[in-house]
Amino acid sequence: MKVLVAVKRVIDYNVKIRVKADKTGVETANVKMSMNPFDEIAVEEAIRLKEAGKATEIVAVSMGPTQCQETIRTALAMGADRGIHVQTDQVLEPLAVAKLLKAIIAKEAPQLVILGKQAIDDDCNQTGQMLAALLDWPQATFASKLQLEAESGKITREVDGGLETIEVKLPAVMTTDLRLNEPRYASLPNIMKAKKKAIDQTTPEALSVDIAPHLTILEVSEPQKRQGGKKLGSVEELVDKLMHEAQVI
Repeated sequence: MKVLVAVKRVIDYNVKIRVKADKTGVETANVKMSMNPFDEIAVEEAIRLKEAGKATEIVAVSMGPTQCQETIRTALAMGADRGIHVQTDQVLEPLAVAKLLKAIIAKEAPQLVILGKQAIDDDCNQTGQMLAALLDWPQATFASKLQLEAESGKITREVDGGLETIEVKLPAVMTTDLRLNEPRYASLPNIMKAKKKAIDQTTPEALSVDIAPHLTILEVSEPQKRQGGKKLGSVEELVDKLMHEAQVI
């Protein structure tokens, strides 16, 4: 069984985000970048499937500028077998990513596609669902547990009311939630081995995919800073402030 995992290069989750002076986006120059945390979980789950003998090959795919190859190398160091880089400097919307993945899947023919449920830079939570729709494959989103069989998978999903267990036929698309696993750290020997693993390069044009954006960002601004709390002396004072300052009653 071949497993395809999508990995995205994002600003590291420990970095404090700064808005550009012209408010056209967030500052990325000289900012630490890393693999999207939900995608790390996806890579880890694919590796565990291979270690359990249920997967034979793991292909890591990333899309974007040349620096995305570093993200692929991270996946290779964790245990992926090879990588595919779709080279483009264009900002990719979720639909464009889904279309590119569909084109790659048509060539690679994986039995399972694993994605992080969302990227921490845009929080769209759309690519997995769009990809499943384009492929007309079953989907299992927000997975917190996976039991894989020869021709199907049983997935426990995190939903608003608790946990939901579903069964999907393969091939299928799955998106990972936080509690699915704890990603491993890449060891130094594996980091050295990853430098020798193959990364195939392609472009949206070679895949015959139109990635023209459909959205225009007008302005990016920081959220308003929260004011500090204040202790009040009585219920009457609280009600007065709710009425006249907060204007919620």
